[in-house]
Amino acid sequence: MRFLFNEWIMIPLFGICVFVIILMWSEKAITWLHKRSLGQREEVVKTLRLMGNDVDEKKITIMILLMSFGVGALAFLLFWPNVLLGVVFGAALTIGGWQLPLLLVRFMYEKRCSVFTDQMVDGLTIMANGIKAGSNPQESMKRVVEIMGNPISQEFSQVLYQMQVGDSFESALSDLGNRIPRPDVQMFVTSINILKETGGNLAETFQTIVTVIRERQKVEKKIQALTAQGLMQGIIVTMIPFILMGVFLMVDPNFIKPMFTTTLGLVLLFVMLALQIIGGVVIKKLVTIKV
Repeated sequence: MRFLFNEWIMIPLFGICVFVIILMWSEKAITWLHKRSLGQREEVVKTLRLMGNDVDEKKITIMILLMSFGVGALAFLLFWPNVLLGVVFGAALTIGGWQLPLLLVRFMYEKRCSVFTDQMVDGLTIMANGIKAGSNPQESMKRVVEIMGNPISQEFSQVLYQMQVGDSFESALSDLGNRIPRPDVQMFVTSINILKETGGNLAETFQTIVTVIRERQKVEKKIQALTAQGLMQGIIVTMIPFILMGVFLMVDPNFIKPMFTTTLGLVLLFVMLALQIIGGVVIKKLVTIKV
């Protein structure tokens, strides 16, 4: 029995077990790492192109690497010679850096879609007035491009450009619906495509869409007002532990020092950060109501 627990046997057995586990999970781990790091480059590039931006994939790759592995390595060096603390914070910042570019691009994309939807009220009113005056939808759309700003001017210009190079009006509008995947835009695209084939009063249809958008905006504003208090409470509750930690570091650094220098303190710090992230995500989902 004592022979089995001999260190000359246990150490090689432990090494073999670690090697087998790594060999079994290496492919999945590499796939996961690629998906969470460089694998997000395609999504970032796709979203940027949907917004009409010229994209250099090489620059996007360098940016993602710097914001993930670069920041993680910098954090590790800042905490040197405390290797454990450096690894924990370096790994956390690396994982956060993987997600940050995509989150920023998605935020910009969602904001752009929201601005486009808000501009549709004025844009469709101009188109409805143009159709009442005898213009066709393309001429009315060109009038919107001349009067209004981006992003509706840019998107309508893209529709008109596609028609100039030989694409059909229906196909160009469908591409617009794919670039701005919002219900109001889908309703606008579908109404033009259907009425163009079956006939009907486009001006009246546009006025109806404008009324629907305005009513939807009223409901959204009311929801934002009702959930603003809960959102602010979530932000305050999330920031309180970090504020208290900063206060203790300034008032009595020795009191908070064991949190960063002992194993138990590091474990509690990691648990605190995990619970803060989970709590923030849950509060965000609770106060986010889609209309």
